[in-house]
Amino acid sequence: MPSAIEQIVDTFVRLKNRRGLDELMMHRQRLAVDLKSRSGFDFSLPIGKIDEEIAIIEAGLSRLKADSAGLGATRPV
Repeated sequence: MPSAIEQIVDTFVRLKNRRGLDELMMHRQRLAVDLKSRSGFDFSLPIGKIDEEIAIIEAGLSRLKADSAGLGATRPV
């Protein structure tokens, strides 16, 4: 069963919502930076999870880019 982030990314890709993916990416990146700057607790587990989510979002952005490039190549002139 796909994770929640995979379902969200798949929906954004299906709807061609680049802005939504970009905002999701920026949010996760801010979380990662914030957690990496903290001390006094082992944040390696949540940081690892956020890094996995960033990779899923990057894959979604790549799929969206490939889909839009494919549409441009097949569009009649």
